[in-house]
Amino acid sequence: MNLVLFAEQELNGNILHLADFRAEHIRKILGLKLGDSLRIGMINGKLGQGTILSLDSTVSIAVQLDREPPPPPSIELILALPRPIMLQRILKQAATLGVARIHLIRSAKVEKSFFHSPALLPEKINERLVEGLMQAAIDTRLPEVYIHSQFNVFVQDVVPQLEGYRLLAHPHVSAILPEVFPQKQNQRILLAVGPEGGWNDFEVNCFLAQGFAAFSLGARILHVDTAVAVLLGQLQVLQMLYAACLPLASLA
Repeated sequence: MNLVLFAEQELNGNILHLADFRAEHIRKILGLKLGDSLRIGMINGKLGQGTILSLDSTVSIAVQLDREPPPPPSIELILALPRPIMLQRILKQAATLGVARIHLIRSAKVEKSFFHSPALLPEKINERLVEGLMQAAIDTRLPEVYIHSQFNVFVQDVVPQLEGYRLLAHPHVSAILPEVFPQKQNQRILLAVGPEGGWNDFEVNCFLAQGFAAFSLGARILHVDTAVAVLLGQLQVLQMLYAACLPLASLA
């Protein structure tokens, strides 16, 4: 936990009282003492600094919020709903690495039972997203999460309303990410990642018809949580290289 996040309703004036896992982490992992400072932020609000006032059964922190979080991430993730335990890892990783929105969708290889998992309860989703932001330590904005149980409805009605350069991760194509990466600075990215084994032919064709460019991560088969983390990391590196005016063609 590199950033203590709290909800607005937890703040009493400018004092924050903690008695949960955050207090335990401050005492036992961070080892902070009275008067020590730490990074702190309000969920979907400002960032700042906290000063430890007490370390009893409740940890009390004087809060000073004085700066805005960075601009929202430029990446929006479309994800075939994975197994619940994997979903929890992906939500945390996506929040850590930085995405603006996550669309969890149905595909032919997604089991119907996944949509009835407690992992999709709003409070469970928020827990994982908050964990990711506390790890990243620079942002307070929770990614927005949307659940779509019908593939056709999502592709035909929702995708046309989404903004961004459209990329489709699929293991059975020859192109690689630098070859399809948009040659435009500050371009928003709409990234679609399928289930393990990839999208089926119908799904691929639907995405291609909506203007997605397909690419592969290579010959090795990855778990979805690994693939998402790798892809988000690669996209951010490519964005930084492009911003620095370095040639992307040399990476292809």
